[in-house]
Amino acid sequence: MQFDDLIGQERTKHFLLQLAAGDRIPHALLFLGPTGSGNLALALAFAQLLQCENPGPRGACGQCNACHKSAAFVHPDIHFSFPSVGANAVSTNYLKEWRAFLENNPYSDVNAWLQQLGADNKQGNITKDECNAIIKKLSLAIFEGKYKILLMWLPEYLGKEGNRLLKLIEEPPEQTIFLLAAENQEAILNTILSRCQLVKTDLLSDEEVAWGLQQRRGLDATRARQVAFLAGGDFGIALGLADNPENDDAHLLLDWLRKCWRGHPVELVKWTENFAQLGRENQKQFLQYGLHFLREMLFLLTTRDTNLRLRPEELSTAQNMAKVLDFDKIAQLVSLLNDNIYYIERNANPKTLFLDTSISMHSIFKS
Repeated sequence: MQFDDLIGQERTKHFLLQLAAGDRIPHALLFLGPTGSGNLALALAFAQLLQCENPGPRGACGQCNACHKSAAFVHPDIHFSFPSVGANAVSTNYLKEWRAFLENNPYSDVNAWLQQLGADNKQGNITKDECNAIIKKLSLAIFEGKYKILLMWLPEYLGKEGNRLLKLIEEPPEQTIFLLAAENQEAILNTILSRCQLVKTDLLSDEEVAWGLQQRRGLDATRARQVAFLAGGDFGIALGLADNPENDDAHLLLDWLRKCWRGHPVELVKWTENFAQLGRENQKQFLQYGLHFLREMLFLLTTRDTNLRLRPEELSTAQNMAKVLDFDKIAQLVSLLNDNIYYIERNANPKTLFLDTSISMHSIFKS
C-alpha cells in the first residue's frame, strides 16, 4: 500500500515522509485516530515505505521487489499482530484471513474482522501466547529488508498482557520498529503509550470520503456525497453503505424503539430472544449505532436543524421521537446503551440484559 492510495490525511503523510527522508525513525510509533480514519492503512503504507528499495518524495516506489511483497502483505520482515479469538490464539494462525481482510478493506472495523473469523459470542483479544510469539519473532535476524517491523492493529486488545512487551518496546533489537494502529487511547496501557511517539490522525472530511468513494467504488458525485454525509468521516462505514445500501442496524434499531414505545411484553421477549443470537461483537456494534442515532437526536433537539447524518426513515423517526422526548430522557437512554456495552464486554446474559433494558426504555418513554 502506498501513500497515494490513502484517503485524506495529508498532514500525517507529510510528517511520515519527513521522518523517512531524514532517516529519523522512532523505534515505536502509535497511529491514533477515529475508527475508519485510516490508522491501519497509514501504518501499512509507512511499513512499505520503510522497506522500499527506491523510495521517492511521495513514498514507496511500488515497483521494487520489497514493495511487491509489502503490497501483498507477505514481506518476511513485516510481522503482523491483531485481535483474534481463543485463549491461546496467535496471529500467525490467521494470516490467510488477515491478508484477505486487508485486501478487501483496510478501513474496516474490528467487528467486521472478528465476524470474518467466526467469533460469534467470543470477544477478540491479543493473548499471552501472541505476546510471547512477538518476542520470539523480533529476536530473529532481519531476513532481507532494511528493518524488522511489528505492525500491531488495535493494541487496546492487549489488556494487561501488554506488560510482557514493555521492555521490548523500550529497548528493541537493532533496526526493529513497532507500528501500532489504535482507536481508543484510554484502553491502552499508559506504560505502552509512554514508550511510543504519537501520530494523531484526523477525522476524514465529507469531501475526502466522497472522493474516496468515487475512486474506490465508482459512485457518481451526488451519490458519493450522500453516502459520505451518512458515514460521518468513517471510510469503512462509507464503503459498507456503498456496497450494502440497506443498513440492518438502522432497521433493527427503529424496530426496537417502536416495540419499546408500545411496551408489549410478548413483542419485547421475542425481540430480545432474536437479538441475543447475533453474537456479542454484533450487539456492541448495534449499540454504538444506537448511540449515534441518539447523538443526532440531541442535535435535532438543541438546534432544530434537520440536516442530520440519518437516512429519511431514521430522520422521520427521530423527528417523531423529538416531539415526546426531552434532553434528560435522551441522556437516560444514552446512559442505558453505554452501560449495556460495558455489560456485554463482561459477558452478561444478553436475553436478560436486553429485556431489562427494553423495559427501562419503555419506562423512560412513558414517564
